[in-house]
Amino acid sequence: MFGSLIALLVSLLLVGLTATTGARFRPDGWYRELRKPSWTPPDIAFPIAWGILYLLMAIAAWRIYMADDSPFRTAGLVVYGLQLLANAAWSWLFFGRKQITAALADIVLLLGFITLAIVLFANVSLLAAWLMVPYWLWVALALTLNAAILRLNNRA
Repeated sequence: MFGSLIALLVSLLLVGLTATTGARFRPDGWYRELRKPSWTPPDIAFPIAWGILYLLMAIAAWRIYMADDSPFRTAGLVVYGLQLLANAAWSWLFFGRKQITAALADIVLLLGFITLAIVLFANVSLLAAWLMVPYWLWVALALTLNAAILRLNNRA
């Protein structure tokens, strides 16, 4: 029981560390001046959505970590770690470096890692895989938004 609680806390800590780049590199005047599609979610939607998604991700990873050892478990945790890195990089690239194209490349990679994590997780825990689906949907929306902003602002 104690080990399970520690594992959950570590999982929450890892997503919390990932979230720090989103908290550090935030929308600013540059972002507000960009042309955005009419369907862009309101600014308030982002911290609410991410808070929920990070919690679901942490629970999913915790369930996988607590499962019996297997190649799918190991691969799933490795891919999960890679997607956390890609997730953290996006805010830095888009808001910190103002590199819309590089952020788009990163988010394509991120969505690929999430997709692979879901497939691997499904071989260990269907619940863990399903907990990642809202995250996949949100990142797919974010990818579409990133691409639309690139197109509307004609930036390289």
